[in-house]
Amino acid sequence: MSVLSPDNLSKEDQLKQSLAFQRRLNALFQRIQSAESIYSIVPEIEPELLTILQADRLTIYHRSKDDKEIVSHFQSGPGMREIRVPLTPTSVAGYCALSQRALILHDVYDKLELKKIHEDLTFDSSFDLKSGYRTRSMMVLPIKYGDIMLGVMQVLNRIDGGIFTNEDLERAHDVAGIMGKKFRYELGGTTHPYEQLVKSNKISAEQLQELEQQAAASNQTVSSLLVNEKNIAIAEIGASLEMYYQVPFMPYLPEVEPPAELFKNLNEAYLRNQCWIPIEGDRQNAVILIDDPSDSNRIMEIQSVLGAQNLEFRVSTTEEILKYLGIGLQTAEDPAALDDLMGKLAEEVEETDDAKDALGDEASENEATIIQLVNRLLSDAHACGASDIHIEPGKRQTPSVVRVRVDGVCRKMFDIPATHIRAVVARIKVMSSLDISERRKPQDGKCMLKIKGQVVEMRVATVPTVNGESVVLRILASAGALPIDKLNLSKSTLQRTVDLVVRPHGVFLVVGPTGSGKTTTLHAILGHINTPERKIWTAEDPVEITQPGLQQVQVIPKIGFTFAAALRSFLRADPDVILIGEMRDQETASIGIEASLTGHLVFSTLHTNSAPETITRLLDLGIEPVNFADALLGVLAQRLVRTLCPDCKEEYVPDEEEFSKIAHAYDENIFSELEVKRESVTLAKAVGCEKCGGSGYKGRTGIHELLIASEELRRAIVIGASVEEIKKIAMTEGMRTLFQDGIGKLLKGQIDMQQLRRVVAE
Repeated sequence: MSVLSPDNLSKEDQLKQSLAFQRRLNALFQRIQSAESIYSIVPEIEPELLTILQADRLTIYHRSKDDKEIVSHFQSGPGMREIRVPLTPTSVAGYCALSQRALILHDVYDKLELKKIHEDLTFDSSFDLKSGYRTRSMMVLPIKYGDIMLGVMQVLNRIDGGIFTNEDLERAHDVAGIMGKKFRYELGGTTHPYEQLVKSNKISAEQLQELEQQAAASNQTVSSLLVNEKNIAIAEIGASLEMYYQVPFMPYLPEVEPPAELFKNLNEAYLRNQCWIPIEGDRQNAVILIDDPSDSNRIMEIQSVLGAQNLEFRVSTTEEILKYLGIGLQTAEDPAALDDLMGKLAEEVEETDDAKDALGDEASENEATIIQLVNRLLSDAHACGASDIHIEPGKRQTPSVVRVRVDGVCRKMFDIPATHIRAVVARIKVMSSLDISERRKPQDGKCMLKIKGQVVEMRVATVPTVNGESVVLRILASAGALPIDKLNLSKSTLQRTVDLVVRPHGVFLVVGPTGSGKTTTLHAILGHINTPERKIWTAEDPVEITQPGLQQVQVIPKIGFTFAAALRSFLRADPDVILIGEMRDQETASIGIEASLTGHLVFSTLHTNSAPETITRLLDLGIEPVNFADALLGVLAQRLVRTLCPDCKEEYVPDEEEFSKIAHAYDENIFSELEVKRESVTLAKAVGCEKCGGSGYKGRTGIHELLIASEELRRAIVIGASVEEIKKIAMTEGMRTLFQDGIGKLLKGQIDMQQLRRVVAE
């Protein structure tokens, strides 16, 4: 009996079949979980599996311990044998394991269909030739637990002779999810990279959580804090990473020299930023050391960059990987001026070295050299377009490091001698009106500096570490709100956004990860609707952009003045428009939705990966679906992508193969809407010059995804539709994904595919 719901069935019958499928799936889950091993139970439940999957045969692979290949001990049909498949884009199962992408192949013998997925992908027909069996349609999908790939399930030939559908793939995902839980148990996998350290009592769960928060606040890695603050051996950290990622751990080994052949055409800065390195092998078989072997986007980029046929992976910490690169840190933006100041510091260090205790005779925050150094540091960071400055203390007499974040990527500026770091930190505290005598608690403040006639405001945060105080300075936007037409929204997205934000009431959300430009976008929108007729209140943390005509409030959670509290107070202040910095909890979200239903236009942000996911995230918080559906106007998801340097980028005409890949990645069925002519298409690639620091990139631009709450989408929200269902409705009604919007900017020569894939998956 088919488990699928034909289109002509009533909703009641479809619901009955859905419930029946769920019962069968639950029964399978119980049998698989209670079995000794997955391979011992699969032969018994194979008929039931094939019925659920509507398939003729299936093969199940698991990841090998050495991560060289995936291995199968079960396949349907006669002639059972062990199958070993390397992680390679040349085979269907190997490509699935490498990319962690689920695929539906309509005809495995259609070479053009395979080439559209990957230029090296082929189907091995040797089994068909030997057995007489004819493979036609195929589903292949990763077996995962969380983000970790543990195996592959390959499903052959739909029993009715047709091709597999997306509904079939959804059911296959359910089955693969059950197998993923069993594989994790059998392989002894953990649910967190450092869970094994907690289990072995090397650190408590509370201490680990504190380190993660500290790492995020101080721009350090958790692994470095585990080593430096908790004295945990790198081998113990590696063992924990190995259990989580199910990939062998490899520390820095001085005797290992990465192969020169694989380093050809690889930029050291690129490897440092991407945190991977080829450690062994050649163009045929390469071993890659990486900090996150579950990052499928990076893995596919590695395969593309190296062009290696077979890849093996080893996991390591960021620090161990950087040792293979020799760190190779960049110099300051103005070497002459900084060299002068650093020379003075060196002379002062020599003087203190003559004293009995060098660290007991530290410099003063009022010394001319210290004042000049801090001013120079802030000035140079602003000049190079940095968004953040990180001053990181070294251990004991080790120099402290100063790094700046430019276009989302950190680079080193210089070192500060251990004898002078306290004076530098104290000088910044004095400028920020902080307590220079308090070194045990975190402090927050602001400072202002006049640079070339322009007043630059910076938010300062100090965090005590075991090596001293770490300081992070966030350079706040000083040019006011950006005009909405300067956000680089596509023509369609801009027009539809403008139409939404002039509505008298409703909720409009801008979503994305930290640092994706959400605040800039919201203030551009507020600037567009900021007229004398509208009363606009904002609650932000922090207030980074100011505009005349807005009543802007800084929330202070530690005294109870939260976003929810600010929102309640705004409703008593007769607003027309409210911006609430973030809907981070159920209380804030509920009040915001109620405010919109009572005649207010409400803007806010959320940390989600896509516009459709935002809806399910808010519903998961406990928001009432009917009210939310009535209130929602739209969701704008965005990312920031590094743009090519306009001074050195090199234009070129893509060949047919590259153009076809771009069209396929966008969706060939709607590619014509971009209105590009094949004969006139030019792309651009990074080169590198003095103005962009040799990187080939300068500045960032946004890519966007706009979901509009139509009547059909509102009905979907009310009935609790899945993310995929919501996305399907939105796409039908004109939404284009972040990746598709990025391709539009790629065809304009603003970005390249490497940077697009760095921030968003297809």
